Amino acid sequence: MTRSVIGARVAVIFGIAAVVSQLATSRSEGSPITAAAPPVIQPGEQGRPRNIVIILSDDHRYDFMGFMPGAPDWLQTPAMDRMAAQGAHIRNAFVTTALCSPSRASILTGQYAHRHGVVDNTSPIPQGTVFFPQYLKRAGYRTAYVGKWHMGEDAESERPRPEFDHWVSFRGQGTYTNPTLNVNGRRVQAPGYTTDVLTEHALDWLRQQSAPQGGTTQPFFLVLSHKAVHAEFVPAERHRGRYAQSPIPYAATMPNTVSLNQGKPDWVLAQRNSWHGVDYMYHGQFAFDEFYRRYTETLLALDESIGRVLDHLDSTGLSRNTLVIYMSDNGFLLGEHGLIDKRNAYEESIRIPMLAYAPGWIAPGSVVTHMVRNIDIAPTILELAGARATGEMDGRSVLGALRPVPGAQQRAAEEMLYE
Repeated sequence: MTRSVIGARVAVIFGIAAVVSQLATSRSEGSPITAAAPPVIQPGEQGRPRNIVIILSDDHRYDFMGFMPGAPDWLQTPAMDRMAAQGAHIRNAFVTTALCSPSRASILTGQYAHRHGVVDNTSPIPQGTVFFPQYLKRAGYRTAYVGKWHMGEDAESERPRPEFDHWVSFRGQGTYTNPTLNVNGRRVQAPGYTTDVLTEHALDWLRQQSAPQGGTTQPFFLVLSHKAVHAEFVPAERHRGRYAQSPIPYAATMPNTVSLNQGKPDWVLAQRNSWHGVDYMYHGQFAFDEFYRRYTETLLALDESIGRVLDHLDSTGLSRNTLVIYMSDNGFLLGEHGLIDKRNAYEESIRIPMLAYAPGWIAPGSVVTHMVRNIDIAPTILELAGARATGEMDGRSVLGALRPVPGAQQRAAEEMLYE
């Protein structure tokens, strides 16, 4: 690969933040935001701080949810559909860098990649990096991280982080079956399908939060971070072949024609016949139809995981005092422009699914149309928790959009957040 091609691809990755920044309607995007304003507490039941659960997936594109008009009509995601019907669908959610590690670091710092310094999938986490759960711990939250961390080199990517009271993770990308987990510093071989294994660990921890500890009830914060649906896709055995006979709706921009290629950059045309292109995907490991169907079948266990978490929160009554956010770390191209994967500024790459569920707090069937970025998650959660951040964040809280107030108050909130 020539130096000019490498430079062009690096420019594409780092240009994504600029593209999303220009699209965003938040004010003061040119300068960092210091999240040190007095906390605004958004209490749950009986005035207690609200619990928070983030379910994070990998490479899930924004429109592959059953309720979405653009999804294949045979795609089944009942748990995601339930979150949208009983909560809120954030329609215009985007990442600022469409690559696993930088995006995850942006979610946890509220910063663009050039600021937090996690610029690729192997670079170490810069010394002094602040992840927002440490502010939740200071505010009295119990914190847990279960699943894919994928920041830093392999050994670092599984090591317990001080921001979390409970830690379950694995090295790098991990595997889809029989993962070796780091459970609070101890390596454990876990038999089974990884999506299911991680879900069980998350539920085990949530069960411990149902009962008061030491005579008091602390709020909790959990990240359930899945490997799914990262390539190369491996569906759970129970889901293999589920969509084998389903017709594939090929992207309109997938064919290699003169008219479709007109005006496209050379690097896009060149990638058709590469690891990231439809003509030689993953160096010829898959035919496109098999690739597509394995992606959708791998999504089934992820949706089941979401459903199991919601069922537990509902059955224990915890959902009345808990906000659940589902999102992906980036999108995924499935043939659009002759490409697969992510790593560029096409919409399918930078746009993500995002859902919010909080019965009695978020109105059922809500649709948030404002742009929400991955860097907005940290300041939003801190505002919800009434926690104070002492570091700088590029993101801005969008709590007012998740739970709008009526009339003039709503208009004032929108002007403040999005002018």
